[in-house]
Amino acid sequence: MSRNEYLDRGVSPTKDDVHRAIAKHSAGEVPGAFCKVVADPAGDPNMVAVMHADGAGTKSSVAYLSYAETGDASAFRGIAQDSLVMNTDDLLCVGATSGFLVSNTIGRNAHRVRGDVISALIDGYESCAAMLRSYGVAIELTGGETADVGDLVRTVIADSTVFARLPRALVPDFSRVRAGDVIIGLSSTGKAVYELDENSGIGSNGLTLARHALLAHVYAERFPESFSETIPANKVYGGRFLLQDALPGTSRNVAWGLLSPTRTYLPVARAIFASPLVDAVTGILHCSGGGQTKCRGFGLGLHYVKDALFPTPPLFEAILESGIEPKQMYQVFNMGHRMELYARPSAAAGIVEIARSFGIEARVVGHIEANPGSPANRVTIAVNGQSYEYT
Repeated sequence: MSRNEYLDRGVSPTKDDVHRAIAKHSAGEVPGAFCKVVADPAGDPNMVAVMHADGAGTKSSVAYLSYAETGDASAFRGIAQDSLVMNTDDLLCVGATSGFLVSNTIGRNAHRVRGDVISALIDGYESCAAMLRSYGVAIELTGGETADVGDLVRTVIADSTVFARLPRALVPDFSRVRAGDVIIGLSSTGKAVYELDENSGIGSNGLTLARHALLAHVYAERFPESFSETIPANKVYGGRFLLQDALPGTSRNVAWGLLSPTRTYLPVARAIFASPLVDAVTGILHCSGGGQTKCRGFGLGLHYVKDALFPTPPLFEAILESGIEPKQMYQVFNMGHRMELYARPSAAAGIVEIARSFGIEARVVGHIEANPGSPANRVTIAVNGQSYEYT
């Protein structure tokens, strides 16, 4: 199949055009940080602030398909969590793990998406926030906007904006990441102690590719509103599965695989930050857009070598078997871990143990080398006897 399966469906795996558009603008108070950090609006020179916007992306299209088939809006509760966690877990990478103010934006086509979906989304935000509070995360839902924008939105989108303040001294900026550090991955699968169900690991990235690679063309015929008319016809729902079909390698169905709510790592991060191990942590990265190659954009002159990744989870195996090239898979999906920490080797065992205390598997998945003669970074992924290079 084409090396551009994601782009063929209207999504850039690298967003090079976006990076070029923002390159000339200010990098904020802490250049090199995972998210843009700005001066404290309260004027405290020892504090900084972050405001982050993200959402569930096209995962809401999968929830819509389930809703259209069954009339059950409950899948959208998880979509709210996706929208929220995609913000909070980016922000934990700059040291923000509490004191969050959240505003949500729901855009819908009211001809297709009724009030029961809106109720499920709002309930989902509330339940996710309540869970986080039970683990010591101060988080306040400030309200939001529900817009009926049927001229723009075919079904429904769920986005959020999150604000927090934190001490300037706590913000990691990847300047301490160096050759010899290890890469510790926190699994995206299994069942964390704070989750209600086992997680497939999908998160909220790559859903455009995942759903069109896995789901059968009957969905294009029954629900043409669930995809863009700009996608070539041979790229629309070209898979072999219905949502209720069994997902190979699991006791669950494909709907579960595609709709597992995005896992938050906030409770784990808070425990690590409260331990002496934090001094040995040199960087934190959320493997969201860009998957296992996301790290390429952070630090200077680093070679990220990932040669001990988790076994590929069943959902991603099914996508691979649809014909997507393995090299592209690692550039689109998290492939088994969605949060990684860079640390001195002496801290690895302690970080792994903290993660496991929350029911989350963790392991050293690789290490950092220097990238001689270049300030640029590169990534090597070695798996199943193959090596993939990203520069």
